[in-house]
Amino acid sequence: MSDLTIRGLDEATAERLRQEATRRGASMNAVVKDLLRCSLGLAKRSPQRRHTDLDALAGTWSEKDAQEFEQAVALFEQVDAELWR
Repeated sequence: MSDLTIRGLDEATAERLRQEATRRGASMNAVVKDLLRCSLGLAKRSPQRRHTDLDALAGTWSEKDAQEFEQAVALFEQVDAELWR
């Protein structure tokens, strides 16, 4: 394995790398290695990539919440026969 030092990295890039590392729950070193491999076509996808966009919400509705939602969107399930003639 080789080591690489990157000098003169601008603050915006460094901050974006920190944010990406935090988002992935990985070190900046791991993120940089993954980004390099992906950009060079050596890897298709990061094995550390986690989708957490809605995970915290999954399964959190109560039965009452679900019923209220169903009632609120019931109107959208009705078809206006005049529009489909």
